[in-house]
Amino acid sequence: MKCEKIIQSLKHNGYKVLFFETSTAAAEYVDANINGKSVGFGDSATLASMKLAELLSKHNSVVDPGKCSGFEFKEIAQKALLTEVFFTSVNGAAETGELVNIDGTGNRVAGSLFGHDKVIFVFGINKIEPTLEKAIWRARNIAAPQNAKRLGYKTPCAVKGDRCYNCSSPDRICNTLNIHLKKMKGVEAEVIIIDESLGI
Repeated sequence: MKCEKIIQSLKHNGYKVLFFETSTAAAEYVDANINGKSVGFGDSATLASMKLAELLSKHNSVVDPGKCSGFEFKEIAQKALLTEVFFTSVNGAAETGELVNIDGTGNRVAGSLFGHDKVIFVFGINKIEPTLEKAIWRARNIAAPQNAKRLGYKTPCAVKGDRCYNCSSPDRICNTLNIHLKKMKGVEAEVIIIDESLGI
């Protein structure tokens, strides 16, 4: 089975894990299983490409700060932290069962840690690395530079597009690095892995 090692590691670490061949199948599963809930989103190219917010908004109350900026972003991102269900992706996932995210404002990381009844992590196989160290390296040197560029920031990593420069730019998005070693206590947590290259 594809991704057997990471699936077993994540299950060992307390997560419910689902594997889908396509993002369409994953979206159909989510749409069928989240109904009548308040749903928050962390900013994610993966989730945006799947159009999950639009899909779920037909029969849920959805809060998605992904297309907002400035004060509006802060206001909506705060509301997303108060929902029953929270969706996010990851910047790196280790076959040993750890999930890695880098964040600039902290809303994605905060939403994945506390306050929701359920947290759902969604990512493609391009995020998977064999070890925690390589997952962290991916988050810092692949995901962060590409996300900074996507957001139009002028950090050295975004301009050069090759690696992390550990800069002090006001646009820096690598302000916190979070590693989920195990499932957080007191929350239902689900990991959806998709056999596609998704997001950054």
